[in-house]
Amino acid sequence: MKYRFMTLLSLFVLAMAAMAQGKAKYVFYFIGDGMGVNQVNATETYLGALEGRIGIKEMCFPSFPFVALANTQSATNGVTDSAAGGTALATGHKTKNGALGVLKDQTTAVTSLADWAREGGAAVGITTSVSIDHATPSSFYAHVGNRGESYKIGQQLVNSGNDFYGASDFVKPNNPDGGPDLYKQAEEKGFTIARGYKDYQKKAKKADRMILFQSEEASKKDRGSIPYALDRSKNDLTLTDITRAAVNFLTKKQGQKDGFFLMVEGGKIDWACHANDLCFIPEVLDLDNAVKVAYEFYQQHPDETLIVVTADHETGGLTLGRGPYELHLEVVGNQRMTIGKLGEELHKLHEKHGDKYNWDIVKAFLTENFGFWGAVKLKDDQTKRLEKAFENIMAGKGQDSKSLYQKDDELATTVRKIQAECAMAGWQSGGHSNGYVPCFAIGAGAENFTGRIDNTEIPKRIAKAAGWQIK
Repeated sequence: MKYRFMTLLSLFVLAMAAMAQGKAKYVFYFIGDGMGVNQVNATETYLGALEGRIGIKEMCFPSFPFVALANTQSATNGVTDSAAGGTALATGHKTKNGALGVLKDQTTAVTSLADWAREGGAAVGITTSVSIDHATPSSFYAHVGNRGESYKIGQQLVNSGNDFYGASDFVKPNNPDGGPDLYKQAEEKGFTIARGYKDYQKKAKKADRMILFQSEEASKKDRGSIPYALDRSKNDLTLTDITRAAVNFLTKKQGQKDGFFLMVEGGKIDWACHANDLCFIPEVLDLDNAVKVAYEFYQQHPDETLIVVTADHETGGLTLGRGPYELHLEVVGNQRMTIGKLGEELHKLHEKHGDKYNWDIVKAFLTENFGFWGAVKLKDDQTKRLEKAFENIMAGKGQDSKSLYQKDDELATTVRKIQAECAMAGWQSGGHSNGYVPCFAIGAGAENFTGRIDNTEIPKRIAKAAGWQIK
């Protein structure tokens, strides 16, 4: 599938076609957590750089004909968190940072786009690459004053009227009162739980409602998310798998429902940016691959489908260019694992070699997995910094660094910083920023997503396009 640069004429033709379309019967809502304008720009610039040229190579969703910029501040903070950002995108209401599905009093519940769709007769799916009780997906079905109330959020999922959920797992499935866990409770409410895409294919035909999680083996390693795209193994569940399963299942409900609404979150863009890891680029590409599943569906139902792709906030204060007027994002193409996994792999390497573990072994490993001293040229001082970090760790004096979702040793942290220096990319912080986020749209009602808008307007405009009543 090719996504060529759209001329003004082709954009005009698409715009006229979109305005001629009727109600959106099938609605896809993609949310790239932490995906600001520069995260999208960086990914397309990276693709261009891989071809040896300056400029971008277009992905699918940024090529959509209608584009808006959205404000993201919450009701109480100039910089939103994912709970308040998710609530704005789900309900059309601002709230306090940390609150989900309630107003800033942390008590008054508000309905969401999922509720409006369901009450309008549509089948509803809510999916993510992280846990299903995380902030963004929870915004569409939960009502709590504190996003950390994971078990309570899970109970609200079990008691929701939605049709399909897909994610890594529940974070806290066990009942604190000693009763049935969330899996058992979900089954008692009519949900069929599948573990992995193949298991979904076996169970979906007979299921009335569905929850798709990763394998139990994968959850034993990390129930909080599916693996990063860079760290994924052949049998790991992917966001594309989840999206494809959701479309298949919601389409299956057509005999009982009038169309569907599907929310898909690319949650680990945010996690990577919190860690200031350039592996956010493969995560944006991973989200784009999931969007392509929706785009394929759109091509089959162009007059009845709306796809909207946006973000809850930007993470990291990413800048593209530092010092010289240069950018070398092709450096990222040499990265074979995330910075978080790098620390784990170096520890395994140490255990393997024991007393023979030395700088030469580590240097060869970094050449193989990050391209250092090979495709990625390092300055003498950068090499000295890496070697010093290794020596500090071996002497028991290494200083760990901690971001929101991971802790890295001194050597992994130094690798991350030097990689960014070589790529000429910079980070303002390990937190969120108030930068604009993009909103891309195609299909029935897509013409409503242009100009500068507030994030609370996005769900309302989606509902308008679908003919669902806002409550």
